[in-house]
Order: sequence, then structure tokens, then C-alpha cells
Amino acid sequence: MYDTNYHRASSIDEAVNMMAAAEEGKYLSGGMTLIPTMKQRLAAPSDLVDLRHIAEMKGITVDGRSVRIGAGSTHEEVATSAALAAVCPAICRLAAHIGDPHVRHMGTLGGSIANNDPAADYPAAMLALDAVIVTDRREISAGDFFIGLFETALEEGEIITAVRFEAPARAAYQKFPNPASRYAMTGVFVVSRDNGDVRVAVTGAGSDGVFRHPGLEAALSANWAPDAVANVTIEAADLLSDLHASAAYRANLVKVMTKRAVAAA
Repeated sequence: MYDTNYHRASSIDEAVNMMAAAEEGKYLSGGMTLIPTMKQRLAAPSDLVDLRHIAEMKGITVDGRSVRIGAGSTHEEVATSAALAAVCPAICRLAAHIGDPHVRHMGTLGGSIANNDPAADYPAAMLALDAVIVTDRREISAGDFFIGLFETALEEGEIITAVRFEAPARAAYQKFPNPASRYAMTGVFVVSRDNGDVRVAVTGAGSDGVFRHPGLEAALSANWAPDAVANVTIEAADLLSDLHASAAYRANLVKVMTKRAVAAA
């Protein structure tokens, strides 16, 4: 490690001002990615602005089927929220299988989606749920928020404060986890709404990060059943190939995880 200045913000405005005064600052939420990156000397921020103690970025609110989750909410808080489980248990189950207990008690929803790791779980949920990403400056639809590998629509110094979405009639998430990191080698979040809208979002498999699959959505819109996706073609050419799995293997996983998710939903 090396010298860095630590700042503990107590409000969003204070965090913004601290960042504006920093030479080359970074926001710190759970620190699950940033701290290891700093230890490897792949990042060298002059200042760290800690967002973990900002009350207005915490809490989970459910009003009917309208859900608001503060960006500072930990994975454990999402996983164990009774109010959230009553309307959207799928996201609770997703959070319950992120990393290990240490990660779940420190990592936050806002930190995860701001980092936009191509194998992270939450981006698939946000995209499938058609969530709105709320920042200190504006509101961004999930479809416009996730741009590419570790890339989002966030501007310099912008802070995610919460996410909002309408809980669907049916939803589920299934992933094939890396046995060591528990990141998704392929994960699929499916959503079906009463108005017929069906969304299928895939994480861990795309060469450009999280994405929706129109073919799977069309098949499930016509017939919401696991077997409905049997004849859908998953193009391996569009998928990631690495030391963990080939693109062809991930193409098969996309279909298998979709079937399992629909069955679970």
C-alpha cells in the first residue's frame, strides 16, 4: 500500500465537496474491489471518500410493489429484508449468494453496480427489473446505465444514492458460480410482468458485460415455461472465453441457467 488521505463523509453533500477538493480521489463504499486493487498497486487514489456512514444512502423501502433500496445497503441487508422478500424474493436470493459472509456484510449494492464487474450479480437484476439508478444529480434507467466492461454512465464525481423498481409478478436468478470467487461464470435473471413484459438479463457471459437476450425474451413471452427456450440459439461468438470457460460452454450455460430461473420463478 502507499499513502492516501481518508475522509469519512456524513452526508452526500459533504462527500461531493470532499471529492471536489481531492487531487485524484475515489469513493469508497464496501471496498470489495477498490481495496484489493490498491493493494496490487493498480489504483493509487490520493484520497478515499468513505460513503458507508451516510444515513440517507441506507435503508430499504417497499410501498405496495414500489421498491427503493439505498445504495449503501449491504448485500446482507438486501438478502435478509423481510419487506423486500415479500414482493421480490429473487433479489434477496441473489444477494444471499454473493461471495462469502465477509463480503456480504461489507459489500454494497451501490458499489457493485458502480463497479459493473462483468461477472457481478446485481447488474443482471437491475437490467431485468428495468430499475432506475438514482444519483446525486439525476435518474438513469438501467438500460442506459451499464455501458461496457467496468463502464457505466456515471460522470466524474457522481454518486449512486439508491435504486428504484417495480416488483414484477414473477422473477428469479440462477447462476453457475466460479467455485473460488463465487462470481457468476454465467448468471441469468428472468422477469415476467402481468402486462406480458418479459426480460432476460445475462451476466458473467458477455464479452461486453451484462446484456439482455431478445431471443430468450421472445420465446418466454410466447410461453413462460423452461422448455420454451429449448430451440433458442445462443451465439457463442458474442460471449466471453477465458481460463474458466469457453464461449461455447457459456452459451450452453445461458440456456441452462435460463431454464432453471424460469422453473424457480
